[in-house]
Amino acid sequence: MPSRLDVREGTLAHDLPYFTLGSGRPLVVLRGFSTVHANPTGLQRLVETRLLVPLARHFRVYAVGRAPGVRPGTTMPDIAEQHADALRTEFGGPVDVLGISSGGSVALQLAADHPGAVRRLVLAGAGYRLGPAARAAQLRYVEAVAAGRRGAHFLAPVKVASPLGARLLAPVMWLLDPLSRPADPSDMVAFARAEDAFDLEDRLGDVTPPTLVIAGERDRVYTPEIFRRTADGVRDGRLVCYPRTGHGGTITHRRFADDVTRFLLAP
Repeated sequence: MPSRLDVREGTLAHDLPYFTLGSGRPLVVLRGFSTVHANPTGLQRLVETRLLVPLARHFRVYAVGRAPGVRPGTTMPDIAEQHADALRTEFGGPVDVLGISSGGSVALQLAADHPGAVRRLVLAGAGYRLGPAARAAQLRYVEAVAAGRRGAHFLAPVKVASPLGARLLAPVMWLLDPLSRPADPSDMVAFARAEDAFDLEDRLGDVTPPTLVIAGERDRVYTPEIFRRTADGVRDGRLVCYPRTGHGGTITHRRFADDVTRFLLAP
C-alpha cells in the first residue's frame, strides 16, 4: 500500500507536520484533536492512512497537523493564519480543505479569515463551536493532564452516545490514561484553550467557499443545532447527517469518502 500510494512525509511552512499519499488535485485534511503536534506513528499512523486511502484514489491527500511549540495565549485566528501562509507557500492558490473534528475548527476559521486559501470546504464532525458538554470535558481533560493528573475519563461522556456507556467507559479510560498521556502536554493544552474560545457563529457569513457539513445523528461533541446552523450560516452550505452515528463514526461511515469525493469533484 505505501509504495503504490507513494506515501511521503515532511513539514510545511511554520513546521506544520504532514504526510501525503495518492495522486490528483490536492486535498488538505486537517487532523482532529491530538495530544502531540506531530505526524502519527505506529497504529495511529496505520489507522489514519487506511481512512485516507479511499480519498487518495481521487486526490493527492495532505494530512496536516498543528505546529509544535504553540505559545500560551495562541488563538484560533493565529493558528488559521499559520495554515493560510503554509498553504499559500506550498500550493500557490486555493485548495480543497477537509477539517475533521477540531481540525474543522481550524478549517472554518481559515475559510472565514483567508477565503482565498480554500477552494471548497468539508467539515466532518465539526461546526462553528464545540458543544457545551465537549467544551467542558475537553478543558477538564487538558487541565488535569497539565497538572500531572489522570484526565482521560473526563472525555467519556463525549466518546459514546449513551450516559450508561459513558459511565462504563470512564473507569477504563482512567485506567488507560498513562498510555495516551503526552510527555509534554503544552501544545495540546494551548490548542484546547484556543478551541475553548472559538465561536464563529457571528461570522459564518464570511465563509464564502462552497461548504459541506457531514454530521453524525448521535454526535455528542457537537449538537444537531450546531451542525444545522453551520450549514445554514455559511454562504453556500449543505448538510449531510448519518443516522445512528456518533462523533468518531462520521469519518468511518461507509458513505463518507463517496460524499466527500462527489462534493469536491462536482462542477
